[in-house]
Amino acid sequence: MTAEASLDARSTAPAAAARPWTLVGGAAIALTQGVLIAGYGAYLMVAALFTHTRTGVGLTEFGAVIVLLLGLLPLLAGRALLRLKRWGRSPAVMVDTLCLAVTYFTFQNGGLQLPVGIVIGLLGIGGVVLLLHPRTTAVLWPEGGRRR
Repeated sequence: MTAEASLDARSTAPAAAARPWTLVGGAAIALTQGVLIAGYGAYLMVAALFTHTRTGVGLTEFGAVIVLLLGLLPLLAGRALLRLKRWGRSPAVMVDTLCLAVTYFTFQNGGLQLPVGIVIGLLGIGGVVLLLHPRTTAVLWPEGGRRR
């Protein structure tokens, strides 16, 4: 195949392969959540090394590793969504739904956590709406959701 033939093949690619803004927005929210969760896990790891806590030896570090690993889930899901992989939507929507639970608990505590809870809730709602939008579904399941 020549270079000209490959350019022609790319230009005649189906329009369904294009990423709609709803998919890109949902993937961006998932990637943002992944970076923030992984960053918080890294912060917990460093803070555990330099502070003395009353928990058992290594318990704080273990919790930090768990949070760090949890941050990888939305990162992988966001990457999969940008690559038009169907499986990426389920973990991204799951993390968005968990954001709503975090928002509920920040509203219960009040104080300075309230603005953070509002931002987390808006990201969660925005992610669910964008990832379950009909345009996103049409790109991820171009044959109408039927399995072959």
